[in-house]
Amino acid sequence: MGAKASLSAMCLLWAAAAAAPSSAQDLVYQPVNPSFGGNPFNSDHLLGLATAQNKYTDPAAARANATQANNFAQQLQSRLLSALSSQVVEAIFGENPQEQGTIKFGGQTVEFFRSLDEVTLTITDDATGGITTIVIPTFITAN
Repeated sequence: MGAKASLSAMCLLWAAAAAAPSSAQDLVYQPVNPSFGGNPFNSDHLLGLATAQNKYTDPAAARANATQANNFAQQLQSRLLSALSSQVVEAIFGENPQEQGTIKFGGQTVEFFRSLDEVTLTITDDATGGITTIVIPTFITAN
C-alpha cells in the first residue's frame, strides 16, 4: 500500500506542476575577458593567471640572452687584454724601458728581451705549449 500511495502522490504532484503556469528568463551571456566585451578591470587578473600558467620559453629569447652575455664577456676580455697590452708596451717602450721581463696572465706567459736594434716578444700558451715569437725593430733617432 505504501508503494501505491507514493506513486499516486508523485502523479498528483506532477499533474499539479504541469497545470501550473511556468515562467522563464532569457539566458544572457556576459563575457569575462575584456577583449570580448567583459569587465575591463578583469584584465590584470586574467593576465596574471595566464602568465603564471605559461610554461613556454621562447628559444630565440634564450639565444639572444646568451648571445648578449657572450658579447659582454668578449668585450670585457678584450678591454682587459687591451689594458694589459698597454702595460706591456709601457714596460718595453715607455719612459723607463726595461731590458727584459716576464709577464704571466691567465694561461699565457709573455717574455720580452731588448737588444740594440730590436725587441723580441715570446708568447707561450701554458696549456698547449704553443709559442708565438714577435720581433719588433727599434728606431734609433738622432737628437
